[in-house]
Amino acid sequence: MSTLIKNGRIITAEQDYTADIFIEKDKITTIGLSLNITADKIIDAKGKYVIPGGIDVHTHLDMPFGGTTSSDNFETGTRAAAFGGTTSLIDFAIQPKGKSMREGLDIWRKKAEGKATIDYGFHMIITDLPDERIPEMDDMVAEGVTSFKLFLAYPNVLMVDDATIFKALKQTSNNGGLVCMHAENGMVIDHIVKETVANGNLTPLYHALSRPAAAEAESTNRAIALAEMAGTPIYIVHLTCNDALLKVSEARYKGQPVYAETCTQYLYLSIDDISKPDFEGAKYVFSPPVREKWNQEKLWGGLQKNELQVVSTDHCPFNFVGQKDLGKNDFTKIPNGGPGIENRMQMIYDGGVNEKRISLNRWVEITSTNPAKIFGMYPRKGSIAPGSDADIVIWDPQKDYLISAKTHHMNVDYSMFEGRKVRGIAETVISRGEVIVENDNFFGKAGRGNFVKRDTYGAAWK
Repeated sequence: MSTLIKNGRIITAEQDYTADIFIEKDKITTIGLSLNITADKIIDAKGKYVIPGGIDVHTHLDMPFGGTTSSDNFETGTRAAAFGGTTSLIDFAIQPKGKSMREGLDIWRKKAEGKATIDYGFHMIITDLPDERIPEMDDMVAEGVTSFKLFLAYPNVLMVDDATIFKALKQTSNNGGLVCMHAENGMVIDHIVKETVANGNLTPLYHALSRPAAAEAESTNRAIALAEMAGTPIYIVHLTCNDALLKVSEARYKGQPVYAETCTQYLYLSIDDISKPDFEGAKYVFSPPVREKWNQEKLWGGLQKNELQVVSTDHCPFNFVGQKDLGKNDFTKIPNGGPGIENRMQMIYDGGVNEKRISLNRWVEITSTNPAKIFGMYPRKGSIAPGSDADIVIWDPQKDYLISAKTHHMNVDYSMFEGRKVRGIAETVISRGEVIVENDNFFGKAGRGNFVKRDTYGAAWK
């Protein structure tokens, strides 16, 4: 199968030009002006942007949490991602406590195989790390699982101590992997939560109030300090607030290799949303929580100044009816997570490019190229160049779209951005040379997505 994309305005992280793209099988083979090549399919992209497919490096598909499981599995979640212009994602496999990382990876491979409609990789969540298991990190890296997530939150579930984090960081300094940190002070938060519940404050709002920004900032600072002592890079996931951003900015100013992502919800939602009456606020319960609204412009500023390098989603959806309402009378029982995998590219384009906060190149950089570089997929992905995977989105910058649970493709009964009008959508989505979305029709199939064996951190800069 061959495809010729004609007359498109090609936007990458570095370039902006008009040309044709010829795709043969699953690769981009030729880029040039007025290409006269016979192809099985010709797409006229005049007036459209042609961009590398989006890469979401923070998702939780088919994930057990709080007595239930996230409502999108690898089939429904990857299909929704494709509709939004995302052609690759990295999900989180979880090491069962007291067992091997291999067991966790095998579990998540089975979840994805035969279901994923786009390409995918895994981070490995480390839940404990006795000395005898440290070599397992090297085994994961050898298999292309080149990043590890550790938690300073969720005591007795996922949280590990500082010594464990330091050991993991030291090992990545040897094997080239990258540690991703969930930075919240879990022990202090646990104490605040107990006090909050004892005082009878049980509505969703208190989920946010019991997880203060200072707890995120302190843990962000601690994680960065541990990485500095270990002499290795670190990546802070889902950064929400200016307090934590200042810690990242300070470290980067000193030259420390610290990277951080924020998520779409923290750029648009605030404590006003989780304060909605009649339990509506439960739709916005995720961790870390939404913050005061003024933090949003600080985060946009972080994206502008490259203090933040990536926008992901932390997509972890739970239905409002039947899952979120497990915590109807106690916010501690509300499953933490929200749906966002389908709307990331739209929201960052509309709020970033249309509102003149960021350039077209920066939009591509933070939604595709930087994720690919940081997590070992570049230039195979996150790029439009001969030899790269033909993961391409044809973007209509003029098309208006109303975000709604009535029309989205995520397997969840509400939208975090219900009723928001955006301009700019993914019109055609190509994954490894195959058109899988065109004019809101899906042509992919379950199981066509491939596991991506990733390089180690920094491979894109070698």
